[in-house]
Parts: sequence; C-alpha cells; structure tokens
Amino acid sequence: MSTPRLFSLSRKEGWNRYVTMPARQRPDSLTRTQLSALSAPAREEYNDQRHDWHANSGIIQTPQLAAIHEELDQIVASNRQDGDRIRSAAVIDALPGLGKTTIANQYGRAYDRQQRQRLGPVTAEGNERVPVFRVGLTSNTTLRTLNQMICEFYGHPATSRATAQALASHALDCVLNCESRLGIIDDIHFIDLDRKDGLAVSNHLKWLANELPVTFVYVGVGLAERRFFADGLSGKNTVLAQTARRWTRLGVDPFHLTTDQGRRHWRSLIKASERQLVLTDHRPGTLPALADYLFERTSGHIGSYFTLLTRGCYRAIRTGAEALDRGLLDQVRLDEASEQARQQLAAALAHGTLSSEVGAAS
Repeated sequence: MSTPRLFSLSRKEGWNRYVTMPARQRPDSLTRTQLSALSAPAREEYNDQRHDWHANSGIIQTPQLAAIHEELDQIVASNRQDGDRIRSAAVIDALPGLGKTTIANQYGRAYDRQQRQRLGPVTAEGNERVPVFRVGLTSNTTLRTLNQMICEFYGHPATSRATAQALASHALDCVLNCESRLGIIDDIHFIDLDRKDGLAVSNHLKWLANELPVTFVYVGVGLAERRFFADGLSGKNTVLAQTARRWTRLGVDPFHLTTDQGRRHWRSLIKASERQLVLTDHRPGTLPALADYLFERTSGHIGSYFTLLTRGCYRAIRTGAEALDRGLLDQVRLDEASEQARQQLAAALAHGTLSSEVGAAS
C-alpha cells in the first residue's frame, strides 16, 4: 500500500532521509479500458499511488527558485573566512505561499549531497559528517529553546535540563564535531523584537553567526516590515543595527501577467506541472489554455497553485472525471487569501486592466 514518507526535517535522521531518499516513482498512465479492468482493491491501490504522486511529484525549477539558488551559491562559496572573521548570512524574505521554505530546503539538500560526495560520510576525526542543520522556530522561541532545538537536531543527549549557556556550548560542539557548514533557520518572523525574549533571541542569532563556522540561511515573512534588519531600532538609531550590514535579503516575487516575460514564466510553470499529471482523460494543453483562470484563482502564488492542482487531481480521481477542467477546478476551495483576491483579479483580467498594483494587493 502506498504511504507518505513521514519524517521531520528538524531532526538529523529526518533530514538525512530527505537528502538521500530516491525520487518517487511516477505511476503508470492507464487507459480507460485498463482502469476499468482493475479489481476494486487494485484500483484503490492505484488511486492511492496517484494521490501520493500528485502531492509529491517533485520540485519545478521556477525562475524564482533558480535565481535565489544562484545567489545562495555565491554567498556560501564566498564565506571562506577563517574562524576569527564574521561570515555574512542570507535571508529569504517574502509573502506567504511563495515557496520560501521549499527554496531553502532544496538548496540545503543539494549542498548536503555535494559535501558528502566530495568529503565523505565521516570527518577526519571519525565523527558523522552533517553538512547542514535545520531548525524551525515557534511562536514562543526563547534563547534557551533555540539552542535546545539545534542540539535536538543533532540528537545531543543533554538537552532537557541544561541551561541556555550550556546548550549553546553543546550546539557549538555539535557543529564543530560534525563539520556543519550551512544552517537553515525557518520561520524567524516568530521572533518578536518588541519583547525582551524576542530581542534576546535576535541578539543570540548574531552570537551564533560569530561563533559557528557556518553560513546561515534564514527564512521568514515580512521581515523588513517587522524591522528585523534594523534590530528593532527606529529613527536615527537604525544606523546602529548590525543585521542590515550582515544579512543579504533575497526576495521571492509572485508570478505576474503584467509583462510578456511574466506570462511566459507563468505558462511554463503550468506546462511543466501539467506534464506531471497522471489522469486517464486529461489532454495536454488543457491547463495552459486556462492560464488566466489559474492566475485568477491563485494570484500567482506557487503554493496556492499547487494546492489547487493537488486537490483538483484528488477530486478528478474520486469522481471518475479523470481530467482537470475549469468546471472541476471551480469546485475546489483554496486558501482564504486566494479566494478573497479572486473577484478583483477576475474583473481585471476580463477588462484587460491587470496592473502591478492589483497583483500586489492580492
């Protein structure tokens, strides 16, 4: 029976599985006759395989992903400073639903594989090599819990009762012993700089960047608006902020239809994702013909777009329609932001008045 591959990227074992697992096998495309010939259990298994495939059919190399990976390559490759020097960091900062976490994880996965292939699975001292560590923050992250999460990623045994200072020392030992070179910290927008605990965590990120010989890649939402780059300072005091001088901000833009290039990129995404569909009666070219409609439904946000496809494929299989069209996709509910923006975008597309302001408002 087909089952999802369940693991946590916040644990070394889960991250290793993510890095090393083989590509998912695409289910065969069956004709109507072949589909009808399946027994009830066989058809249920086949449909289950297709549901897993449509939900995990692979990452499409979008222009946004390629551009940020190129920038990250440059930043990481340039961070060759000796231990007494400060390394710069990258921060992927954008609106929700634009694939920030996916972009960071995919880069970390490729970097991890490259490091293991070049340097081997163990260090010269005989320790397990862990090229990348990754943690995701929570809304109640404190200085202690941040150190604890890094230690827990490596599986350090002394995490339950140790002090924040001891955990920081353990985290440093883990990074040094495992020769980690890249650290991904997701959801840093949960750090509230208006609170004492939040400011302490923000300052601790600077300490980690000073002490750990890694390049940090931070991921968050609306960090510029939250004054993250200003360290929570305002007015003339913003010149004192260290973060703005150390972090390189990498934005992720939604797809747009306001230029010919934007339309080409949007249609390329649709064509690439349509090739991944395993539906008996779906005909190539159906989705590209619905390019404006799909933009209307998703506001050009890649997360919403793939949610629409995944849920649409589930409905197409469950109902026996075995194809995606506008009528079926109209029955799929999406995230609230996409649903609220739909009417405005539909009117702009119908009248040929779509503008960058409309796209930004969505």
